[in-house]
Amino acid sequence: MTKTFRDFRYYEILLMIFVVVLLISNLVGPKICAIGPFAISAAQLLFPITYIFGDIFTEVYGYGASRRAIWIAFFAEALLAILGLVAVTAPPHPSWHDQKAFETVFYQYPRMIVASLLAFWCGEFVNSFVMAKMKILTGGRRLWTRTIGSTAAGQAVDTCVVMIVAFAGRTNMSVIVNLILSGYIGKVLYEVLATPLTYLIVNKLKRAEGMDPFDYGTNFNPFATHLHQLRTPNSEPRT
Repeated sequence: MTKTFRDFRYYEILLMIFVVVLLISNLVGPKICAIGPFAISAAQLLFPITYIFGDIFTEVYGYGASRRAIWIAFFAEALLAILGLVAVTAPPHPSWHDQKAFETVFYQYPRMIVASLLAFWCGEFVNSFVMAKMKILTGGRRLWTRTIGSTAAGQAVDTCVVMIVAFAGRTNMSVIVNLILSGYIGKVLYEVLATPLTYLIVNKLKRAEGMDPFDYGTNFNPFATHLHQLRTPNSEPRT
């Protein structure tokens, strides 16, 4: 049985929500929130959700579907950053006095744009790769080991890349290490707390879509464009 992405009932809807959450996390990033004694960026409240979506895409639809979602989200994030720069640099009308507030929301330093895009791309692909491989190793059992394990790997790469690329050479290394550790621990704890919700969504989607793919023989090249065969236990290969 061959399926395209459009044959799935919920894949495209989930993809749209995934992209929207990613874009909003970029826009709300400048706000600093007070969570008890901790001060964190508003982006840290939303961005870890994208890793939950990455787990769902890989677990329910396979690595190929996750790869497609990552690339679409990557280009959407890049487009937002570029258009934000264009809008900010356009000369404001003399009667409009909110340029500074507008810059706070939409302007990102080019170096930060490169750092966030590179970190997202690397982290999400590591997350999806580890998720797919662990599913094979565990025989599809113990979902929690895959969701937490893949996020631990993906967020480690994401956090290190964004902090090093963004701040290396202009910030003390001890500060960078502190930012990496605090950000990483918070993101992984987020995934741990979200595990029951991930279980609920994954199980419902598997029943609704009739899918439980294993990425045997999958081409894990992030740049591959072809669909690959997905095998489910006791069934014919699915695409």
